[in-house]
Amino acid sequence: MRPSAQRPSNLPPSIHRSAPLEERRSSIGIALVTAIIAIIAIIVIIAMAAPLAGYTFEHFLVTSPHPYVAHLEINRPRKLNAFSPAVWQEYGAAFRQLSADPAVRVVVLTGAGDRAFSAGLDVQEGSLTAVISEAAADAARKATTLRRYIEEFQSCIGEMERCEKPVICVLHGVSLGLAIDISCCADIRLCAADTRFSVKEVDIGLAADIGTLARLPKIVGSTSWVKDVCLSARDFGAQEALSVGFVSQVHEDKARAVGAALAMAKKLADKSPVAVQGTKELLNYGREHGTADSLRYTQVWNSAALQAQDVPAALMSMFQKKTPTFEKL
Repeated sequence: MRPSAQRPSNLPPSIHRSAPLEERRSSIGIALVTAIIAIIAIIVIIAMAAPLAGYTFEHFLVTSPHPYVAHLEINRPRKLNAFSPAVWQEYGAAFRQLSADPAVRVVVLTGAGDRAFSAGLDVQEGSLTAVISEAAADAARKATTLRRYIEEFQSCIGEMERCEKPVICVLHGVSLGLAIDISCCADIRLCAADTRFSVKEVDIGLAADIGTLARLPKIVGSTSWVKDVCLSARDFGAQEALSVGFVSQVHEDKARAVGAALAMAKKLADKSPVAVQGTKELLNYGREHGTADSLRYTQVWNSAALQAQDVPAALMSMFQKKTPTFEKL
């Protein structure tokens, strides 16, 4: 018979039993400290971000945590970042300004506070009742007033999609109704594990009219799933959103999600703005047009873009193993 393993006689049994436990405790402690340090680092980066010159809004904060990166934060935490007409008008103005700003190459959109990215429409300040009551008496004129109201609302929310710069949207907590309309316009979506999504409009008696029904089916491959969440107005969580492709990353909490978005934005901002902005434009065009039309549009687009100095600068940097620098666009 093979002799059984013997415990060294000079050590008490309790030490042998406790050693693995102590090792596990040590590993857990190191992991916890590492996680805390990472969160603190992210918070410090966000807190030290400099305000972006020329951006003054009542309901939004605009900072620059890295060169060429703009962090746009919905700043109504007491209202769960809900949108009134004044808020969505500012939102549209902010994205128009960011789109035209040569000092910005990437935008990160977040919501202030820990509870919500956005609870959607501010029903107290954004009710259609006031719009209808102010309209003329007959149906045709009421309809025209409402159509113009919805058109302006759609246009302001769609400014993110029309923004020349890529936009990374970070969702967390309550993300209902209009939050889905907004995030559908983003180029990249990340979320925290606590995010609670819902296409909520059916529960308040209307079909979603600011973009979800047009954009969500093009983002998510399953028509069945899209109709499920839109018709039922049921909640769905971060892992479900990840599984259907609505978001590309899920992080443990908001701080980590924002940190990941800012790190991604920094990488994009270091690349050629001609290449990055062109790629966004061509992808968006291809989504709405056939292959032949998209290829033709790409020919025309790149016949201009290829004349930029960005291509030789990028190639030379690759050969020299240096980080390239690119002029503002």
